[in-house]
Amino acid sequence: MSEFTDHKALRIKKIESFCIAIINRDNPQQVVKENWDLIENINPEDVISFFHNLSKLDFSMATLKEGINKVLNLFYKALNQNDWQELKENSFFSILLQNNQVLDKKLKEIRQFNRDINKNPENTETIKELKNRFTELIAYDSYYQLKENVIFPVLEKKWTDIGCLAVMWSFHDDIRRALKQTVAILTEKKFDLKEFNRVSAKVFFVTNAIKFREEQILYPMIIKTISKKEIDKMHISANEFNLPFAKLKQKKTDNELDDNKEINLGTGYVTAKEISLMFNHLPVDITYVDENDKVKYFSTPKKRFFPRTNSIIGRNVRNCHPKESVDVVENIIDAFRKGKKDSASFWIRIKDMFLLIQYFAIRDTDKTYRGVLEVTQEINEIQEIKGEKRLLDWEK
Repeated sequence: MSEFTDHKALRIKKIESFCIAIINRDNPQQVVKENWDLIENINPEDVISFFHNLSKLDFSMATLKEGINKVLNLFYKALNQNDWQELKENSFFSILLQNNQVLDKKLKEIRQFNRDINKNPENTETIKELKNRFTELIAYDSYYQLKENVIFPVLEKKWTDIGCLAVMWSFHDDIRRALKQTVAILTEKKFDLKEFNRVSAKVFFVTNAIKFREEQILYPMIIKTISKKEIDKMHISANEFNLPFAKLKQKKTDNELDDNKEINLGTGYVTAKEISLMFNHLPVDITYVDENDKVKYFSTPKKRFFPRTNSIIGRNVRNCHPKESVDVVENIIDAFRKGKKDSASFWIRIKDMFLLIQYFAIRDTDKTYRGVLEVTQEINEIQEIKGEKRLLDWEK
C-alpha cells in the first residue's frame, strides 16, 4: 500500500512540475512533448491533487488561473470522458447538470445575436435583445452560490486537497463581474462594440470552462468520495437556493427545537425554540464565529441578505469568502483576538438595498476572546428618519 501511495505522490509531483513549467512559460513546447504520457492519462483525482499543491505556491490568483486554463486545455481530451447516463432523475447532481444544459443552450442562442451585432453595431433592437439575454444569465449566480455555500463546505470537511475550491470561487466572481459589465455596456447610450466583444467573450469562455470542470472533474470526484448520506444533506441545504432553470425537488428536514427545557441566561429563562424565534424576528442577519474561527450559528430572518446554509456550520470563516478578500477577514479577527479593536463596520449597496455590515468582538467577563458576531441590517428606511415620532400611526 505504501508503494502505491509513494508512486501516486511521485506522479502528482511530476504533474505539478510540468504545470509550473507551463505557468512560467519555461520552454512549454518541449515540456508538453516530454510529458505527453502524463497528459494522455490524467484523471480527475490527479487534477484535484495538483491544483491543491499549486494553490499553496507563491502564485497570484490571476497567474494561477491563467496557468490552470492552459493546463486544462491540454488535459481536455483525457478528462472529457464522463457522460452521466447513470444519474437518477431529479437527483441532486442531475438537476445541477440540467441547469448547465439550459445555460449552454442560452449561450449558444446569444452567439447568433453577437454575430448580428458585429455585422450591424447600430441595430438598437439587437442591442436590446442582447441586454435582455445577458441580464437573464445573471440569475445563474444562485447556482454558483449553491456551490459556494452548500457543496464547498462539505468538501472542506471531507477532502484534504481543497485548494481547487478557492480557485473555482474566484472564477465564479469573474463570471459575475463579466456579466454585470456586459449588461452595463449594453445599457450605455453609445454602444462600444469592441469593449462588448472583449467582456462578453469572458462570459462565454469562463462559464464554459467552469461547466467542463464541474462535469468532468469536481462532480465525478464528489460522487466517488462523498457518501450518499452527505449528498442528501447537500440536497436539503440546497432547498434555500432558487436555481435559475431546472429546480431541485425539495427535501424535508427535521429542525424541530426543544421547547420544554429552559436555559438560564442570567436575566431570564427561555427555551432553545424561544431563543431561535427571538433571533429570527430581529430585522438583521446574525452570524456567530467562535474563537477557533469556526462558524457556529446563523439566524434565519424572514428577509435574508446573504445566503447561509447548515453546511457552513463548523466551516472555517476564511473559507466563507473569496480568496481575494480573505485578508480583510483575517485583519478583523486578528485585531479582535489581540484586543486592539472591538468592532468594524462596512456599508454597501446591493440592488435597491443599502446594507450596514458590522462585526463585533465577543469577549467573556474576564475579557477572553470568544469569537465574532456579524450583524447585517438594511438601513434605507433608517437613513430617512428625521425629527421625532411619539404617536402610534397605525391605520384604524
